[in-house]
Amino acid sequence: MIQNDTIIALATPSGAGAIAIIRLSGAAAVTLASRFYTSGGSKALSEQKSHTVHLGNLVDGEKMLDEALFTIFKGPHSYTGEDVVEISCHGSPYIQQQIIQLFLRNGCRMAEAGEFTLRAFLNGKFDLSQAEAVADLIAAENAASHQIALQQMRGGFSNEIKRLRDELLQFASLIELELDFAEEDVAFADREQFREYLTKIQDVLKRLIGSFAVGNVIKNGIPVAIVGEPNVGKSTLLNALLNEERAIVSEIAGTTRDTIEDEITIGGIGFRFIDTAGIRDTQDVIEGMGIQRTFMKIEKAQVVLYLVDGEVLIRQGKEIERLKGELDKIQKKFPNKMLITLVNKIDSLTIEQQNSIKKHFEAAHLIAAKSGFGIEELKTILLEFVNLGTLNSRGAIVSNTRHYDALLKALEAIEHVRTGMNEDLSGDLLAIDVKDALYHLGEITGEVTNDELLGNIFANFCIGK
Repeated sequence: MIQNDTIIALATPSGAGAIAIIRLSGAAAVTLASRFYTSGGSKALSEQKSHTVHLGNLVDGEKMLDEALFTIFKGPHSYTGEDVVEISCHGSPYIQQQIIQLFLRNGCRMAEAGEFTLRAFLNGKFDLSQAEAVADLIAAENAASHQIALQQMRGGFSNEIKRLRDELLQFASLIELELDFAEEDVAFADREQFREYLTKIQDVLKRLIGSFAVGNVIKNGIPVAIVGEPNVGKSTLLNALLNEERAIVSEIAGTTRDTIEDEITIGGIGFRFIDTAGIRDTQDVIEGMGIQRTFMKIEKAQVVLYLVDGEVLIRQGKEIERLKGELDKIQKKFPNKMLITLVNKIDSLTIEQQNSIKKHFEAAHLIAAKSGFGIEELKTILLEFVNLGTLNSRGAIVSNTRHYDALLKALEAIEHVRTGMNEDLSGDLLAIDVKDALYHLGEITGEVTNDELLGNIFANFCIGK
């Protein structure tokens, strides 16, 4: 798949700006850039040292297109491992297009999505999991996802996989050696030592697989559904969490007819809050559709905030028991979801009334969404949902679904090896499962790959990366 042609793309977002960066990579990158570069210096651009920046005019024959900075990176000491030139020009879309078209007319072609990073992978600048981390780093929207992507790009996850694979390869080679000397009945692989190693690799794989629960929610944001009966203050709570008037607030029950979503970052973690239609019996067709969507959103959410009106709890004697029944129904229907009960509008209640609510709803959290009382405490409770201890540890965290799937398959293969050893199977049968585990670990780092897999991965990159 290694290409020798020279590619070009805009590396900065399209549109007008102060500057734009146009990136070239390939065997002819420096030579081509030198053809259209003029300056007062005596040296041509192609004669300059690597990792240097040069101010000059970018010309098309007699026509000057722009005054620009030319940064040279000569292979293999560049991002792609090839000769790379980055042209920093003025950010006019017209100038950008004129420069790109000039190089396209003179031997370059437009880069495909992720092709610069693909070339870096093919030229051995980093492995496949590190290449995928580049896209995650670009897409990071909060401190936690940035931290995970940066750690992966620096090789933290790759190094763990490499260590596992190297030890497994060593044992695989000893089994293969046994097979070569099968007639002599010679054992090269220490079975007890390998049992110990199998326990070790299983523990590591289980830890990495377990970390996906944290890594995935950090990468994609944690969906939080705000539910409750009409007019309990769900939209007011959403506005208080977002610190803006995102949802319409009204005294009229059933104002929210559809779900409203928005995302904020709390303590470096992304949370996607979903304000849903109030749950009640209604004859209104549109409102009824909104209530149906509410249950769909609860299904997809990982945290459910069930909002209760504190004033109603105090006014109506049997309301507490009825609400407890409603909460039990939701918990039974969605047993794996974190359910947080919030009693709203407590600023209109006396201390005695608040204490009475606490007595009946020990697990409930008292808030006043309109004034903001209890909102910071709620944010702290939400953060506890994420295992930040895992994030702050030095161990690798898996956030990529492809990696997660490969780890599950590798663990399954390792468990087959252990079963085979316990049943005293022959080395040739053990070797099949060992090779299977090696294959799936190799898929993660790209030691085992194919064109279709690479195409799927790099198609999700932006053009200039």
